[in-house]
Amino acid sequence: MIKTRQLFDQGTCTYTYLIFDDESKEAVIIDPVLENFTRDTTLIKKLGLTLVGVLETHVHADHITAANKIRHYMNVKIYFGSKSGVKGADVLLDDGDQINLGKENITAIHTPGHTKGSITYYIDDKLFTGDTLFIGGTGRTDFQGGSAKDTYSSCKNKLFTYSDETLVYPAHNYEGLTVSTIGEERQWNPNVGDVIKEEEFIESEKRKERPYPRKFDIAVPANMSCGPKD
Repeated sequence: MIKTRQLFDQGTCTYTYLIFDDESKEAVIIDPVLENFTRDTTLIKKLGLTLVGVLETHVHADHITAANKIRHYMNVKIYFGSKSGVKGADVLLDDGDQINLGKENITAIHTPGHTKGSITYYIDDKLFTGDTLFIGGTGRTDFQGGSAKDTYSSCKNKLFTYSDETLVYPAHNYEGLTVSTIGEERQWNPNVGDVIKEEEFIESEKRKERPYPRKFDIAVPANMSCGPKD
C-alpha cells in the first residue's frame, strides 16, 4: 500500500510530500524545503523508511531546495524533469519515465507552463502537480520559460485526462486547502476549468500584474544546482 505524508512550510506555503510503500518501506520525497531538512529526515527515520529518491517538480523561485543536502546525508538520487536545465541531478526524466517504489511505479508527466521544465508525478491515483495545477488555480506563467498556452495544454491534454476521482496534490496553497480532485478542478477551476477557453486564459494571464518573487535572485541560482550540500 502506498502512503502519503503531506508536510507544510509556513514561510512559503509550500507542500512537501513523503510517499512510501508500506510493505517495502521504500520512500521518495517531493519538493523538500531546505529549512525543513531536520524535520523531514527525522520523520523518515522515525517511520523506518529507506529513502530512494528526491523528486523535484520544477526549479522553485520562492525557496531553496533541500535536495542536495538530503542526497549527501542519505545517499539518494535527485530526479528532475529533462527540460528543467538543472545541473547536478542524478536522473533527468523524460515524459512517461517511471521510478520504482516497492511494487508500484511513479510516472513522470511533463507539464510545462509554470516553468519550461515543470513535471507532475503520478502514483496510486494521486497527481503531484507542482505549480502547474493548483486547487482552484494555476501557477504564474511570467518567468523561467513560463507559458500560459503550455499551462492550458498541460492541464487540459494531460492532467484532465485522468479520472475525476484522481487526487490532486499541489506544491502550494495559500488558503489552507490540502487536496482536490481532477473532477473538482475540471468543474470549478477558474483558470482552466471545462468552461474556460484557451484564449480566455492566455489573455487573463497577460493582464495579471504579479510581484517579483521575493527570493528569486537567491533561490533560482541555488536550485539550478539542486541546492546547497550543507
